[in-house]
Amino acid sequence: MPTPVSSAPSSRPRPVGRWVAIALALAVIPLGWWLLDGLLVNRRPIVVGLLHSKTGPMAVSERSMIDAEVLALEEINRQGGLLGRPVRWVIADGASDWPTFARQAESLIRDHDVSVIFGCWTSASRKSVLPVVEANDHLLVYPMAYEGLEQSPNIIYTGAAPNQQITPAVQWCHDTLRARRFFLVGSDYVWPHCVNAIAADQIRGLGAELVGEDYLPFGSTDADDLAARIAAVRPDVILSSVVGDSALPFARAIRAAGMSPETTPIVTFAVAENELRDTSTGDMTGNYAAWNYFQSIDRPENLEFVRAFKAMYGGDRTTSDVMVAAYNSVALWAQAVREAETAEVRPVRNAMRHQSLNGPEGIIAVDPETQHTWRPVFIGRVRDDGQFDVVWSSRTAVRPVPFPISRSRPAWEAFVLDLYRSWGGQWSRPVADVGTRRAGPGATP
Repeated sequence: MPTPVSSAPSSRPRPVGRWVAIALALAVIPLGWWLLDGLLVNRRPIVVGLLHSKTGPMAVSERSMIDAEVLALEEINRQGGLLGRPVRWVIADGASDWPTFARQAESLIRDHDVSVIFGCWTSASRKSVLPVVEANDHLLVYPMAYEGLEQSPNIIYTGAAPNQQITPAVQWCHDTLRARRFFLVGSDYVWPHCVNAIAADQIRGLGAELVGEDYLPFGSTDADDLAARIAAVRPDVILSSVVGDSALPFARAIRAAGMSPETTPIVTFAVAENELRDTSTGDMTGNYAAWNYFQSIDRPENLEFVRAFKAMYGGDRTTSDVMVAAYNSVALWAQAVREAETAEVRPVRNAMRHQSLNGPEGIIAVDPETQHTWRPVFIGRVRDDGQFDVVWSSRTAVRPVPFPISRSRPAWEAFVLDLYRSWGGQWSRPVADVGTRRAGPGATP
């Protein structure tokens, strides 16, 4: 009887086993990609530093710059961050004190490993931070109108150069206000002294008369004696680079001394909507300011910026030039990060030299030669509500010229160095020297 042949078990997997294998493969493949992505792609936050005065005499102006920078950073994160990474920020308080600014800049770089610092208002704070960013081969984006007379490979200057604020204002005073007798006044530190030297050169070139130049100690609110000295020489116009908590008391003292915008207007380079927001504007109404932006500019891009700012901070808040420059600074940096495909300092710094955008004030662009920014120029008249009516505009962006042609670059650099040396290695006049405030280098008797 033949032996039955047993059938061998099939080598083919059972249907259930096949599906289990497929399911395992489908589970493992994403896990592998996730692990590979974690190894190859950096998802850690990009950290940036915001360095401004939250306390002290300059806080009235600088706190709003922080708000504008945070608005821009929040918008970036809502859009997915940069390079697939969120952006985180560290806010450091310069406390309106120049050595503190330098220490805080060092801490942001060393302790927080920031990719960029957006910061400073005063030139004294920038001058104090400059050697820190240069020694660390880092990047400071400086969003403030200033005197020029400087160029550093480690700074992108997004505020006005002197030919985008100072010299157009002097020319406008001469041509439109018919001013022939000018008085120059400022807070007693490096920016106003340089601004006044630039203005004095131009005034003499126009054949007009400089009838006086004087300074308030930094942070002082006692301007009555200064106003009396100005009234005594009867200028046609006062060009003011008085800053921070001193600016509105100075304007009040000018009114009390019998000078009005109709007879002796102030043209300020340091008072904008934000400084006028928290106080009565009566002392400034009718006077003028020269900036690269006013909230009242009627452009769709500006209306959107104002709407977004008020939505985040409240309908009673105002915008101003320095706030827009701070906001634009973050936007230009973000564009550079995307272009460089990294947040590393050097490639981003190089990429920033070729950035432009359609900002609230108009088209702006970083000039690759000077690392300053092309910006339009506006002169506005202060209204009762603290806003400005634009009375003159350049219409298009103006190319930045950091070193005015009235002197050579070496001569300007020597002028700045003389100020620093005469103040004992500081960027503002020491308090003990305030009695000689009109005798600094380049001052006019």
